[in-house]
Amino acid sequence: MDPNRATTHAPSPAGAAPAGAGLLTEIAADLAAGGDLRALLDRFLDPIVRLAGARAGAVRVLSDADERLRIVSDIGLPGSVSGAEESVDRHCGYCGEAADAQRVVWASDLSRCSAQAHAAWFGHDCHRMLVVPLQHRGRMLGVYNLFFDGDAEPAPDVAALLKTVGELLGLALHTARLEAENLRATVMHERQAMAAEVHDSIAQTLTYVKMRLPLLQDAVLGHDEERALKYLGDVRDAVGEAHAHLREIVTHYRTRLDPRGLAPALDALAARFPQRTGIELAFANHAPGLHLPANLESDVFHIAQEALANIERHSGAKHAWLTVEPTPSGIELLVEDDGSGPGRPADDAAHYGIGIMSERALRLGGELSVAPRPGGGTRVRLAFPAAAAAAR
Repeated sequence: MDPNRATTHAPSPAGAAPAGAGLLTEIAADLAAGGDLRALLDRFLDPIVRLAGARAGAVRVLSDADERLRIVSDIGLPGSVSGAEESVDRHCGYCGEAADAQRVVWASDLSRCSAQAHAAWFGHDCHRMLVVPLQHRGRMLGVYNLFFDGDAEPAPDVAALLKTVGELLGLALHTARLEAENLRATVMHERQAMAAEVHDSIAQTLTYVKMRLPLLQDAVLGHDEERALKYLGDVRDAVGEAHAHLREIVTHYRTRLDPRGLAPALDALAARFPQRTGIELAFANHAPGLHLPANLESDVFHIAQEALANIERHSGAKHAWLTVEPTPSGIELLVEDDGSGPGRPADDAAHYGIGIMSERALRLGGELSVAPRPGGGTRVRLAFPAAAAAAR
């Protein structure tokens, strides 16, 4: 006979079956309503302990980071015991046995627990222990312990209820982990989106200011008042633009596209580019009726904006071309120049900008390529399925 099994059963407390059914109903209702997991565990641990006729109870959650079982809720445990047992290896003793085998364990020899906790409570005030795994669809998430001062097991109907409670609490832990993972993913996405917005608006404008300041300095030192006033006006306008973009990001979490849509926004971008850079730009939009969801139009616009900014910063070009073409499979955006050609990004900002353009292309369901332009220079090509993008 297994020394950790008992052959006697404690009689079910009066009303145990109705009370157990009511407890299961309450736990299921709380799971459906959502809410704080710690509050759920704290609320239901006491009735679980009373239903089983136990002296104390604890819930341990398995940490993915370090494979340890950590107490997240307990009742009736002496402070010295809960402190010593606060975190144990997932393979430790009967808790580890229940977690590894994913089965209920009923233990009467608690010497291992006494040695782990360095406490005489095990074997003196606590004679037996029940360990119920908390799992969901085969994934081990934790255990809960019930500690008894007598020698009898809970009756079979109560033991069955305790196992079902473990399954429900396993579902609660699974749901809480999914919510935490979704929250982390959402926060990461928002951070990446915010970084892209800052880069595509404020960072580009400040780069333009940085390039204008040496020209302004040379004009001042050369006593060229006309050029100095021009460059000062450029800097003033750019700082005002950066300030406006910052206000929009803070207010709306993204800079707004021209309210009339993508085509007017590209028109304005193409008109500003030669004024800002002195590089001649030819713009041809052969898909003026293209309409996409606002967020995808923003992605197309910012890809064009970043590609033109890279021409200004790195290419040494005299001419550039911006073209929007319908294709049999969707839309193609080309940004080309006659400069020095593609090469290793000159700085981290340029490398980061290409990465952001690629991420935006993926959101459009398309692809981005940077390659030499026939005849010299660089060609940035964005191709995406217009129909699929518009349906998102």
